Formats: sequence, structure tokens, C-alpha cells
Amino acid sequence: MILIMKYYYIILALSIALLASGCQNFVDIKTQGSLVPGETENYRYLLNNTSEWEKGPTVVDIASDDVQLVDGTPQISDLLSSEYYAYWYKSYTWQAVIYPLGGYYQTDYDWNAMYNTISYANAVIDEVPSSTGGTDEEKEELIAEALVHRADAYLMLVNMYAKPYNSTTADTDLGLPLVLELDTEKSLKRASIQAIYDQIITDLTEALPSLPETQNYTTLPTKASAYAELARAYLLMGQYEKANSYADSALVYKNTLNDLSQITSLSSNNYPIRINDPEILLSKIADGGISAYSTTALRLSDDLLALLGTKDKRYTLFTAGAESINASYAAGRYFYKDKALYESRNIGPSVPEMILIKAEYYARSGDTSNAMVWVNKLRKKRFAPEDYEPLTAANTDDALIKVIEERHREFFCRMLRWWDMRRLKDDSRFQETITRKFNGTTYTLAPTSNRYVFCIAEYQIKLNPEIQQNPE
Repeated sequence: MILIMKYYYIILALSIALLASGCQNFVDIKTQGSLVPGETENYRYLLNNTSEWEKGPTVVDIASDDVQLVDGTPQISDLLSSEYYAYWYKSYTWQAVIYPLGGYYQTDYDWNAMYNTISYANAVIDEVPSSTGGTDEEKEELIAEALVHRADAYLMLVNMYAKPYNSTTADTDLGLPLVLELDTEKSLKRASIQAIYDQIITDLTEALPSLPETQNYTTLPTKASAYAELARAYLLMGQYEKANSYADSALVYKNTLNDLSQITSLSSNNYPIRINDPEILLSKIADGGISAYSTTALRLSDDLLALLGTKDKRYTLFTAGAESINASYAAGRYFYKDKALYESRNIGPSVPEMILIKAEYYARSGDTSNAMVWVNKLRKKRFAPEDYEPLTAANTDDALIKVIEERHREFFCRMLRWWDMRRLKDDSRFQETITRKFNGTTYTLAPTSNRYVFCIAEYQIKLNPEIQQNPE
């Protein structure tokens, strides 16, 4: 059964583990001051409570090839010092069971966070039509925002707990429990991957007419947000022409790139914080807060550092030496952008992502020249003028490789690298077997591995026995 919390209306949480503080915040909002239960205004306050809508996965960055630990270093010792960190190194080594029953963590907080977003969205979608005091236009905008958040949550979930999209098998491949109503009697059997993507596209398409063109903060969905989410979804489905078209539509509304060329050291004094960053089309964060704190800091892989090079501003500004993480960490380089800005890193859709979706479309369409035009549009803002050299490509294969490499440079430690690893793992141009050593044991992630799909925590399945587990 699904746990329900009730205060005037039901909020559904598939995970059973509703975030108590988040629920209390919502209850408080509805009873403070002059607010009256059932009024449309309450739902605006709920949607403005961004802590309940922004959260996305954390462990995908740890599992990706962005990260590389080294045996015998203090960080390894720190990770092994407490069961508190077990989820971290189990993700790093692609374990089937990351959250064992009875362990320090037995519930999956990534799963919980995204299904909580879905439950809040369902509350808005179901209840706003019958709420009082708002205009039809206000109600339609609230519902549209909730639809975007729900679509985003399902897009993140399906790219963690289900296979990469394959058009020939998507109708039968296991997706996720598809919960669209506040109804505890609905089946929790997993819908197909195709059904999940169909719902994502339906939600976003339905939301678009009622979304505003601009909002005061990047945490609130706009038309650009919905177009960008559609571009993401179609890219993951391998429908590159549609992905390009929706990327174009997003860029009509918002197309500013942050210019790193003149910045020499990163801080909130010279770089916008997330809520007003002009590059962000919808702010979403890796749940768990700032990454660059000692034990769970993301030490960057040698391959990524070689790809970046030392003149790239994304290297000089967004990464830092080990001494910036912990005085005892004598070697290595770490992801540092979120610590420099004192806020969690964005994993939501962005202007750079739309630009590189367009570049990938052109590369896959045989238009090498335009592919490089769009790649260089981004790169020009990522180097000091004296260090910038436009990329060229010898042919379409070379252009595609350069686009994917640029995605890796731009989005390291921000979820999208894991998505790219999944969707490209069967392509001979990108296929690789990743090997890593941890505490004396060697682990491999082959292109055919089941570990490109995270298993669902046994705690979730125990509470919801209808949910079928992924193969180990």
C-alpha cells in the first residue's frame, strides 16, 4: 500500500517515505495567515516552495566515468570509515544492491525525491480545477507548471531505473509505476518505457499553451522549460529532428550564454547563482547538496581531465585541486563549481544543452559544417580569447564524436554524462568497457551490463510488492 498524508486533501507518495519536512511546509502554508483551505492561492504557494520540486538524482554522477578514485588515498579510507558512505561507494562500483534492507540507508532517496515531486504535481493537477478564488488563466498556469515538473521527474526516473530507450523494444521494456492521480487503489505495476515517454510528451505538450514566456526565477517553469524538456526527451528517444526542433523553440525564448572568457576565479560576485542564471531553462538540482565536501567530493577522472585540458575555463573555474577539498587529500582534481557558488549544482535543461542538441542533430544529419558552428558557438564562451581555437571536423563521424566530447566537457558531474553513456553504449563509435578499482577489488562496466540500470531498493519493493525488480 501507499502511505498517505491528509490535510484537507491527499498527497500521494509512491516511495512510502514522504519527506516529512516538505509535507509539513505545505501544511503550514495552507494554514498561515489569511489563507483558506481550497483556495487557488494555496497552490501558487506550493509551486513556489521550490525545495519540493527541484530535487533530482545524485548517484548517477558517482557511477559515471566523470569520477575516478584511487586506492590507498585518504578519501578511500574516509569512505570505508562508516556505513554512512556505503551508498556512495556502492554506486561508484555499480553494485546491484545500493540500499540493503536494514542498512544505514535502506530507502532510495533519489527515488523518493522524484516520486514526491510527482505526488505534489498530482495534487495540483487534480485539485486546482475545483479550487476557489482564482481565474481560469491562473488555474491553467498552475496546472501547466505542475505538468512540467511531473514530466521532468519521470524523465529522470526512467533514465535511472529503466533501460535506455529502444524503439523496437520500448513497448515491452519495463518502465516505472505510472502514478497520475491521487488514488491509492491504482496498480503499481511498471508501465512500459514507451508509456512513460508518451506521458512525458503528453504532459509537456498539454502544458505549453498555458505556460508564461518568462518567470522571475529559473525554478518556475516557462515555455522554454517545456520545449527544452521535449528536446531532452526526443534526444533520448533517438528522434533527432524533433529534438532539434524543440531545442530551436526553447532558444527562441532564452538563448543567453554565460561568458567565462573574462572570469579568472569563480564566485557568486562574478557568476550568476542558480535562481537567476540566464543559461538555466529550468532549475533542478542533484539532491544531497554541495558535492565538494571531503569524503563524498567528486574526484575527476584522468580521461575527463585530459579531455578538458588546462586552458578550458570549465577546468580552471569549475574544478579545483585536492587541497581545496581536504588538506590531507594530496592529489587529484575535483568538481568544485557548486562549492565555489555555495549552492547545489544544476542538472536541469539549459541553453548550452539546447545548443549541443542542435549540434548533434546536424552531425547526425551529415551537416558537418553546421554541427561545428553550433559547437563553436558554445566553446567561444568557454576560453579566454587568446586560448580559443574553433573546432573543425574531417567528416560526419568526426563531427559527432566532437559534439559528444563537448557535451562531456560542458555537463560533467551534472547527470547528463550518465544519460549519454547509456544512450551511446551500443554505438561502436563510443562503446567502451569501464574498469575501476576500489579497496583492492576491480569492477567493470561493460556495454551489455545490467548496471546501466539502477535496481529499485528492496525497501520500496517490500512496501509495494507489485513493483517488479530490475535484473541483477
